[in-house]
Amino acid sequence: MFKKLNPLLHSQLRLAIISLLSQVDSAAFTYLKEQTHATAGNLSIQIKKLEAAGYLQVKKTFKNNYPLTTCSITKKGARAFEEYIDALKDYIG
Repeated sequence: MFKKLNPLLHSQLRLAIISLLSQVDSAAFTYLKEQTHATAGNLSIQIKKLEAAGYLQVKKTFKNNYPLTTCSITKKGARAFEEYIDALKDYIG
């Protein structure tokens, strides 16, 4: 029997965000936007969903008087991503 896929990570954009953040310590919002080709509004909404689930930590600061939003994956998020990958492997066989 197949493992259940995490519906929060099954979204293409949320999966892309988690995948990118699993490879770095943290990433700026602009970097995530460039890499995913998402609109700022859509990316912001998906980041908020991942943050609400405890998968991401979002830090808002200023750099040279400009807002800077950075995201990093949490231990819970990394674990959820690993479980999602394992579940996909069951489907691929």
